Amino acid sequence: MKSTRYGKLVAYVAMAIAPVIIFTIVVVVFLIVFSGGDVTYSSTSSDFRPEFSIPIVRLQSNLNFSRQHYDRYNLRTEILLKPPLRSVLNRNRTFVRPRQQRQPEIELSRARAAIRKAASVGNLSQLLRNGDVLSGDIYHNPGEFYQSYIEMEKRFKVYVYEEGEVPIVHDGPCKDIYTTEGRFIQEMEHGKTGHSFRTKDANKAHVYFMPFSITWMVKYLYKPNTYDLTPLQQFISDYIRVISTKHSFWNKTHAADHFMLSCHDWGPHATKANPGLYNTSIRVLCNANSSEGFDPRKDVSLPEINLRSGNIPISLITPPPPSSLRPHLAFFAGGVHGPIRPVLLNHWKGRDPDLQVYEYLPKNLDYYSFMLASKFCLCPSGYEVASPRIVEAIYTECVPVIISEHYVLPFSDVLKWEAFSIHVKVSEVSKLKDILTSVPEDKYLRLKRNLRAVKRHFVLNQPAERFDVYHMILHSVWLRRLNLKVEQNFL
Repeated sequence: MKSTRYGKLVAYVAMAIAPVIIFTIVVVVFLIVFSGGDVTYSSTSSDFRPEFSIPIVRLQSNLNFSRQHYDRYNLRTEILLKPPLRSVLNRNRTFVRPRQQRQPEIELSRARAAIRKAASVGNLSQLLRNGDVLSGDIYHNPGEFYQSYIEMEKRFKVYVYEEGEVPIVHDGPCKDIYTTEGRFIQEMEHGKTGHSFRTKDANKAHVYFMPFSITWMVKYLYKPNTYDLTPLQQFISDYIRVISTKHSFWNKTHAADHFMLSCHDWGPHATKANPGLYNTSIRVLCNANSSEGFDPRKDVSLPEINLRSGNIPISLITPPPPSSLRPHLAFFAGGVHGPIRPVLLNHWKGRDPDLQVYEYLPKNLDYYSFMLASKFCLCPSGYEVASPRIVEAIYTECVPVIISEHYVLPFSDVLKWEAFSIHVKVSEVSKLKDILTSVPEDKYLRLKRNLRAVKRHFVLNQPAERFDVYHMILHSVWLRRLNLKVEQNFL
C-alpha cells in the first residue's frame, strides 16, 4: 500500500516538474542560438553589469586621447555609424544574459539604420522635406546630418530630473557671457520646443538631464577670492548622490546616458566632484579644452554667446549686404588674457592700419561696427579656449580667424569649420597679414557665403526654432547617445 502511494507521489511530482524542465531546456537552447553560443552568466547580482559602447566622434583634429579611464568601467566600443559620425572601433562583443529590448533602444536602432542609408545618398535634395534648405558645403556629410536631425526630432526623449531647488537647480543666467547656460535650462524646462523633447516617463527616455547651473553655484556658494571650488563640488556630489539613490538610471549605465551643461569657465573643474560625471557622462561645456580633460568622443562643445541684454543686437541680426565693402583686412579688440593674446598684441597692436588690433577699444569707437567693416575677425583664446567673439564674427559674417590650442570647436562633429573659418597656429601669428592677404578672393567669398548659411546654427531664438543653437546642442547630445549602444534592458 505504501509503495503504491509512493509511486503515485513520484508520478505526481514528475508530472508537476516536467513542464518546468522542458521550459528550462527551451530557454537555454534559445539563449545559445540567439547569442551565437556565447552567453555570459553572472554568479551574483553585483557582477551583472551592462555592456555598452562609448561614443567616438571623428573630428577634424589630430589629437590623441587616452582611453584608460574607460577600462575601469568595462566599456566597449561598437561600430554604429558611418564617418564622420563615428570612427572604426573595436569589433569585439561580449554577450550578456538577454532580455526583451527596451523601446528607446529599438528606436535608436531604427534611427541608426536610417542614418546609414542617408549617408550614402549623393543628392541631398532627395532627402530634404517640408521645404527644408541645407547648404551642403558646411557639413562633413550633409545627408547624414540631415537624417540624423530628422530622426532626433521624431524620436529623441529627454528626462529632466525634478530634484533640486531654484535658483541653483532649474534656473540659470539668461544674459551676459553665460547666456547659453540659462537659456538651455529654461527652454528645456519651460519652452515649447523643450516640451516636445521632454518626457515625464523616465523609462521612455534616451538621456537624463541634470539641470543644475555652475554659474549660479559660483554666485551663491563660492566665497570670492578664495579660488576654492570645494562648495561647488560638494553640491554636485550631493546632487548625484540624491538622484542615483532615488532613481536607478545613473548606476545602470555608469552615467553614460546622463548629461549636464555649463558655460562657466569652472564647469570642467566642478565636474570632478564625481568620477562618473567627469569620466563617463556627457558634459556639455563652453570650456572645451582637450588638454584639460574635455573628450569629444563623449563631451559636447557649447558655443559661448555673450548677449549683454539677453537679446542679439539688431546690428548683428541684419548685417550689411554681401556686396558691401569691408575696408579693414582684420580686427581684434580685447584684454590681455592668457598666453596667446600677448603674442598677437606684441606683433600687431598699432603696427599696421590693415590690421585693426587694439587691447581695449577706445570708448568713441563701436566694437560691432569694426566687425561689420572687417573681412576677417581675429579670435584668439583668452584665459580659456572659448570666446564669444567667434559667434559674434559668425553673426556679422566676418570670417573668424581662430588662434587657439586644444579647442574643440562647437558642433565640429557635423560642421566643417574649414568651410567658413580660418585656423592660424600661434607660431604663425607673426605671419598673420601674409596669411590673410594670400586668401584668394573666390575662397574669401565662399567662406563668407558659408558663414551666412551656418549662422542659423548659432542663433539663440526665443522661442527656439528648428536648426538653431538650442537644437544643435540637443543634436550633439543625441549623436553621442546614438553612438552609445546599451545591450541590456533595465526595468
